[in-house]
Amino acid sequence: MRLSQMLFVTLREVPAEAEIPSHQLLLRAGYIRRVGSGIYAYLPLMWRVLQKITQIVREEMDATGAQECLLPQMQPAELWRESGRWETYTQAEGIMFALTDRQDRELGLGPTHEEVVTAVARDMVRSYRQLPLTLYQIQTKFRDEIRPRFGLMRGREFIMKDAYSFAAEEADLRATYDKMHEAYCRILQRCGLAYRVVDADSGAIGGSGSQEFMVLAEAGEDAVLYSEDGQYAANVEKAVSLPPDPDPSPFSQLEKRETPNAATIDQACQLLDCRPTQVVKNLIYAALYDTGLTVLVLVSIRGDQDVNEVKLHNELVKVADQYQSKTLIALQVADSQDLAKWISKPLPMGYIAPDLADDYLQNKQGIAQQFLRLVDPTAVELQNFVTGANQMEYHFVGANWQQDFVLPPQVVDLRLAQAGDRAVHDPQQILCSARGIEIGHIFQLGTKYSQEMGATYTNEAGEENPLVMGCYGVGVSRLAQAAVEQSYDQDGIIWPAAIAPYQAIIIIPNSKDSDQVKAAEQLYTDLNQAGIETLLDDRTERAGVKFKDADLIGIPYRIVCGRSLQEGKVEFVDRATHQSQLLGLDQVMSTLEAALSPSRP
Repeated sequence: MRLSQMLFVTLREVPAEAEIPSHQLLLRAGYIRRVGSGIYAYLPLMWRVLQKITQIVREEMDATGAQECLLPQMQPAELWRESGRWETYTQAEGIMFALTDRQDRELGLGPTHEEVVTAVARDMVRSYRQLPLTLYQIQTKFRDEIRPRFGLMRGREFIMKDAYSFAAEEADLRATYDKMHEAYCRILQRCGLAYRVVDADSGAIGGSGSQEFMVLAEAGEDAVLYSEDGQYAANVEKAVSLPPDPDPSPFSQLEKRETPNAATIDQACQLLDCRPTQVVKNLIYAALYDTGLTVLVLVSIRGDQDVNEVKLHNELVKVADQYQSKTLIALQVADSQDLAKWISKPLPMGYIAPDLADDYLQNKQGIAQQFLRLVDPTAVELQNFVTGANQMEYHFVGANWQQDFVLPPQVVDLRLAQAGDRAVHDPQQILCSARGIEIGHIFQLGTKYSQEMGATYTNEAGEENPLVMGCYGVGVSRLAQAAVEQSYDQDGIIWPAAIAPYQAIIIIPNSKDSDQVKAAEQLYTDLNQAGIETLLDDRTERAGVKFKDADLIGIPYRIVCGRSLQEGKVEFVDRATHQSQLLGLDQVMSTLEAALSPSRP
């Protein structure tokens, strides 16, 4: 392609809306253009990148035996109601664009396609002989993000590959899951990215287990905890660890002590001369279920630890049936202003004990009449601990479970693991942290959707059983920006050769010099004929502008047909290292082929 004929405009200034380097560079280099909040046009250079990533993804999916299809982006609400996710995605998560057509039928623009593909399988898969089966598609998805940001990282419209597997047995699901794991690793390796596979929370998708594929980058939205022995890695939302051991308590018997102006852990510890590891803190959360019922949740956890709200959310989903509910609509920390809606008398905020009485709850419809009491193991193991006394400006010291406070029956891991904790698999290993960009996620769904939607197959004995499902997603457009976030310098983008829009760029420093033009034109023709995707900068711009643009757009190799032509040579520059060398015209082809050989198909 000749740059003079391409829709190509670069910016010298950083656009105001761009917060992270990759977003800034993609805008400045003319790869994308903002059309609306979270909505971007993929310009010619970016479309070539996306096509290359798509081809790698397609090849690896086909190699697993998956079959490509295309599912509708507009989806009937009835399907989502069958799975129980319509309210979750339109109200609780609030991420689905929902609309009503002229016949008053409710529809959604698909953020994901579990319901649609399950309906297809329900209609078409009859026998075990048709299994296992995997379908995949590559298409645009939609999410009504509250705060679109970071360009293609968190937009309202994005390109995704999503695959769905159907099997007769759990063993077949695991086999497909393992194939997808290997395929995703190959995709990232072929794209030239450094990545880490981590255990993950399944979120609104659901299922028994999942893993995320993280491209490592400082601007990543996700925190990853891992052990240096390579035996453990998890998203911080899912991570488990061993916290530091608690300090021995300085108290030996139960006492109620006055603690004025000590509503925080630090204030109480300073006044009582103790450590946060000796304190049981008690927090109140409000959980709203789809039946309209609000449940106040009292969480007891060690004073130096924080609650992982994803783990708490998952636990509240598990107990939804206790409240004749299917869906948790919202979860929030209950502050003083919110509590006034649910509490019948003032609470001793900052001084709450694990046995806070249920009579604090308002006796009216829509409010559960008992606190749901959950305790984290870090609090259970404490002896002679400090906690609130359910009275303003008073704490108990020297308290013990079962002796002074009834231990709640639901002991669940609710703590937020953090860097510096000990690994569960080997306490000698200390967890480290890194930032990552999630570009892939694979799930073992089991029968979550097939049971809800009646998608069954007939086994060899003639019995009907629910299909065993998995789902597997890769963010194609996100992967493209993640590659930039992982590889850039002060001059611009450094594309891995496998996904660069072009593999080489030829620059004519002086477009009025006939020798430079002739040599560049001949190289341009020869390289393209040899299958090396080459861009020719034949614009009438100054040489300095051309060099800056070449660095900015990040083409892996640059060939400059300048003054060295007088000696029959051109300058060959590696974009990643800025190393340059002079090559004879007859050496350019072989040098490029050798440099590109690892990344070429």
